[in-house]
Amino acid sequence: QVQLVESGGGLVQPGGSLRLSCAASGSIFGRSVMGWYRQAPGKQRELVATITSGEDTNYADSVKGRFTVSRDNAKNTVYLQMNSLKPEDTAVYYCTLRFLTIYNFWGQGTQVTVSS
Repeated sequence: QVQLVESGGGLVQPGGSLRLSCAASGSIFGRSVMGWYRQAPGKQRELVATITSGEDTNYADSVKGRFTVSRDNAKNTVYLQMNSLKPEDTAVYYCTLRFLTIYNFWGQGTQVTVSS
């Protein structure tokens, strides 16, 4: 069983930055696709970014150029650097791990609020 623990959320003003972290337990992190999703109140959960074991990345159009996903396999940790934050980025952010396309794990989520 894999456990994912997110951290780094909080309240930030528009235009500010935050870095989310997600630490994974177990030994499959380095061979897994890691992702970040978010869910705003009253909206469906949406994909924010993914990073493969080979560090190929993919981003939602709404965050391209502002968010950067990265990983540190030695620390079993994936990061989401969020810059130029907007009020519409307010959501609960979830970390995910996908292994062999059939094993999917989710973290408990961390709240990000962008407001003045």
